[in-house]
Amino acid sequence: MTGLVWYLTIFVLAAFVGYEVISKVPSILHTPLMSGSNAIHGIVLVGALFIMGEATGPAQLVLGFVTVFLATLNIVGGFVVTDRMLEMFHAKPQRVPPPAPAADARPAGPDSVPGSGAEDGPS
Repeated sequence: MTGLVWYLTIFVLAAFVGYEVISKVPSILHTPLMSGSNAIHGIVLVGALFIMGEATGPAQLVLGFVTVFLATLNIVGGFVVTDRMLEMFHAKPQRVPPPAPAADARPAGPDSVPGSGAEDGPS
């Protein structure tokens, strides 16, 4: 029972510290902060795998599986958010409009090829 109280105390303290830290961050920095913290969930994933390796009962296996699943979702989500955030800094490709045809241009054909002799007239 003492172990459960210890873990619950650590959890509550971590929740309070996390809330205080996040509440002081300006709203413009929430996206990079959250994407970075979600990427750090790799540590949670490794810990969950270690714990799951020592699981003895079905309840521990189910909780371990849920932890591994949620940590993996957080990691993938963190990288997706980071990728979308970085896409905002790429320059969009400029579309070049096709050149407008000149008003005095002759239609392309055998008569308009320079050096063919057709534009010189009859010889």
